[in-house]
Amino acid sequence: MAVNLSNVEQAIVSELKVSEDEAKAFLAIVKKGKMDAAKLSSALGWNDEQRALTAAKSLVGRGMVIEITATEFESLHPRFAITNRYRRCCEEDGIPFKKNLKVDNIGIVLEKPYEDARTK
Repeated sequence: MAVNLSNVEQAIVSELKVSEDEAKAFLAIVKKGKMDAAKLSSALGWNDEQRALTAAKSLVGRGMVIEITATEFESLHPRFAITNRYRRCCEEDGIPFKKNLKVDNIGIVLEKPYEDARTK
């Protein structure tokens, strides 16, 4: 399966072993830029700010997002964030870390939306 913007969420869940909530939160932060939990919750159509906060904090622990304040988050560059998480997946599964084209393509697909959101 080729990775593109229409299936990138599914690829993040399957390849990087994150929850759907985490994948949705990560994509929202990548595409819209720095957000607090209230904005993230609103962007995702969730009426539960705590759900957004939980997903974002989990992404911090997975090495994909940085915590700016207790409730404000920003994504690392997608290539770096995706590679970070993939490296951790390899460590968790006890497999050698090596090139994975599907994982690389996730980062490539998200690069333009990431840059667009930060150069308005």
